[in-house]
Parts: sequence; structure tokens; C-alpha cells
Amino acid sequence: MLFIYYPKCSTCQKAKKWLDEHNIEYEWRDIKEYKPSVEELREWHNRSGLEIKKFFNTSGLLYKSMNLKEKLPEMSDDEKIKLLASDGMLVKRPLLITDDKVLVGFREAAYEEII
Repeated sequence: MLFIYYPKCSTCQKAKKWLDEHNIEYEWRDIKEYKPSVEELREWHNRSGLEIKKFFNTSGLLYKSMNLKEKLPEMSDDEKIKLLASDGMLVKRPLLITDDKVLVGFREAAYEEII
């Protein structure tokens, strides 16, 4: 299991605490230091079953400063994935990647389903 997070993010801290309290083994990766690649994002998007826009951190300062709310509808999925790969702070977090699931954000019920 791979847990991708931003250490200063309160939602990420809650998710990490939940995993630790349930004695779940995982590898972790700081999204700011080690941003996801285009290939990883493509694979995770395909496996998640979610629209690519769900991978964007819409409440983030970078998202807002880039005015992406207006720009994203005009972009192709490929362009969106390349944009996400350009800066980890654009990606909604945490991400939990297992062999068969990809969870974006933290919802306790979804984590319970996986475990």
C-alpha cells in the first residue's frame, strides 16, 4: 500500500493517524518532495474510476492562483494529467494506492472498505 500525503495537511494527518491506529502497513511519500509522474497519475486515474478533475486540490492556493476553475473545462484529460504532474500541490491528497484501489482524499468509510 502506498500512502501519498503532504505532512502539513490536516486531512492527511487524520488519514495517517487512522492507518497507524489500525496497524496498517504502508509506504509513505511526501507529495511535495516526490510529485507523482504522468505515468503514475494516468494509471491511478484509470484504476480509480474517478473523473480526472477529482484529482485536483480545488481548495489549494496554487489551484486558485492559476485560475484552474475556469481553465480545466477547456483542457483535455491528457493536459490535466500533465498539469497535475507538474506540481504535487495541485493534487488532492492524501492518496491511498493498493493493488486494486485508488482512494483520493480521506473518508474513513472508504478506508475501512479497503482494509
